[in-house]
Amino acid sequence: MITKIAIQGIKGSFHHQVAENYFSKSIQLEECMSFEKLVKNVLNDTSSKGIMALENSIAGSIIPNYALIDHNNLHIIGEYYLDIHHNLLALKGQSIEDIKEVQSHPMALLQCAVFFSNYPHIKLIESNDTAETAKRIQEQKLPGVAAIASKKAADLYDLEIVANGIHTVKNNTTRFVIIKSVNKEIPKNEINKASLKFELEDKLGNLALVLKMISDCQLNMTKIQSLPIIETPFQYSFFIDVVFDKYEFYEEAKGKLRQITRHFKVLGEYKNGRL
Repeated sequence: MITKIAIQGIKGSFHHQVAENYFSKSIQLEECMSFEKLVKNVLNDTSSKGIMALENSIAGSIIPNYALIDHNNLHIIGEYYLDIHHNLLALKGQSIEDIKEVQSHPMALLQCAVFFSNYPHIKLIESNDTAETAKRIQEQKLPGVAAIASKKAADLYDLEIVANGIHTVKNNTTRFVIIKSVNKEIPKNEINKASLKFELEDKLGNLALVLKMISDCQLNMTKIQSLPIIETPFQYSFFIDVVFDKYEFYEEAKGKLRQITRHFKVLGEYKNGRL
């Protein structure tokens, strides 16, 4: 059976790599040029699941994607960590001296900033997707223009790798989450990670109380991210990830969190992608 998977970007993108690595080869990609379009595909059942980048070890959280998951009541059913390897791609026969302009996703440009500081003659331009830029360079035969993309994109679109491994920090990893419009039930004994959201009353020590309770219940918090509540200035929602050895520990913590927080919400319960 072929599974329709919505990805941000096109074939050759890092989302495409995650789709192939996480799922079997029997998938049909639904290419979306924005995360908003990806979410629509999942909500409308055009795609059964979606893959969404959520944070990077260099650039940090992709904050708008937290809001997309929350506001659209999507469920995180899994995660995948991908080592990101950025290369500079151009038409065959060109060298770095021939490149006058690089077009790529702003996150990729940010992750390769040190490399480009050595080439001040190159103009950096933001685009929607790394692989889409690579494809356009080949289709339009654009000399002097390069893309930042994966080796997979170079192979797919028959481009030359002008410079290999141009990302600033070599240990460059992006966390992707698998999202679905309805929760995917897996046995409790296989669940060892959860993504949660809540709000707190603006009282001294409230957040410290939550953190202590999580620790007392033998949960390890691996991520905390705050987002402003637009309707209430200077008030924030908190998004956290917790990992645990036993579902019973998490269940106890979940019950206590419901009591001491406001608008408590489970965004997903799934397997830890780091194990």
